[in-house]
Amino acid sequence: MNTPVVQNGRVLSGMRPTGQLHLGHYHGVLKNWIKLQHEYDCFFFVADWHALTTHYDEPQTISASVWDMVIDWLAAGVNPGAAKLFIQSRIPEHAELHLLLSMITPLGWLERVPTYKDQQEKLQEKDLSTYGFLGYPLLQSADILVYKATGVPVGEDQVAHVELTREVARRFNHLYGREPGFEDKAEAAVKKMGKKNAKLYNEHRRRYQEQGDAEALAVARALLEEQQNLSLGDRERLFGYLEGGGRIILPEPQALLTPAAKMPGLDGQKMSKSYNNTIGLREDPESITRKLRTMPTDPARVRRTDPGDPEKCPVWQLHQVYSDETTRDWVNQGCRSAGIGCLECKQPVIDKVLEELEPVRERAEEYAANPNLVRNIIEEGCDEARAVARETLQEVRSVIGLNYK
Repeated sequence: MNTPVVQNGRVLSGMRPTGQLHLGHYHGVLKNWIKLQHEYDCFFFVADWHALTTHYDEPQTISASVWDMVIDWLAAGVNPGAAKLFIQSRIPEHAELHLLLSMITPLGWLERVPTYKDQQEKLQEKDLSTYGFLGYPLLQSADILVYKATGVPVGEDQVAHVELTREVARRFNHLYGREPGFEDKAEAAVKKMGKKNAKLYNEHRRRYQEQGDAEALAVARALLEEQQNLSLGDRERLFGYLEGGGRIILPEPQALLTPAAKMPGLDGQKMSKSYNNTIGLREDPESITRKLRTMPTDPARVRRTDPGDPEKCPVWQLHQVYSDETTRDWVNQGCRSAGIGCLECKQPVIDKVLEELEPVRERAEEYAANPNLVRNIIEEGCDEARAVARETLQEVRSVIGLNYK
């Protein structure tokens, strides 16, 4: 059972504050956020609790990075008027839902998440045999489900986390969605749709349940999304009734696959702090120029007159990101014929990187000079996010039987 991502659906994404942001973050995450904020109801959060799962022994790094990261978001173009920006630990409902979901989540589901063993191997210098590290995918699930997000932008390596969230939501709905009198309430909700829409809903429901008609399911879901006179509770009941289950309390999110980040580091590997190959979003132009001018190139080009192979040169990867076809042709021919030198090859990239980062750096300086504005933006985002999270938790407590009145 799941609700598809629809136009104006809700999207949630977060970023861990573990250091300064660089071009890898900009091309891999922020540019996508800037696009999504105009298409969906977006919630973007500082994942400070998640940072503690691997950096619990470096809390000063986390606290020092939070506000710098928010400034980088704003400077890059994330708009607090179009998206809610907040800090995870300011919304205690994340932690409460994580706790409640942990009561129903089999241990094996967490142990089989691919990144669990992968991260332990990559970060062998850290002691990650902790409950927090094992449970962080479930905390991610709580992050998503507390806002009933319908879409989560992720790369392919994170799809398993969204799938875990879907399984957890499915199990929760199965355990707690069969409220007393569910079918009577569902039938009453159908009548609220009006005769024509009620007839269409029932026809598509029958076709799906009797014939497994996936198209009928999709049409019926779209029909429910269009209904303006249904309460949220009735809508959730009818999504569940449609598929033969109970009321959908926590909708199953969909993974919004994002293109693989194409931002290479200064050495040709993926841009990452751990490789010491980054260019910071607020780095000064002289430092950026120096880093790019001293980048390694094709080792076959010992002398200026030696021909080279762009495919073996890290600079060529940057041309794939920043240069147009004409420039790439010029580089390709000039390198292979030794018609241009390596410094000549690098200059168009240097110019483009500086051009891209100049407005980001200027906006960052404005926000950095006005810390109260940044904090007010986060306070407002936290208030908006918590209002949604509280509503979800009230419903969750109610179906579990924890609403003592």
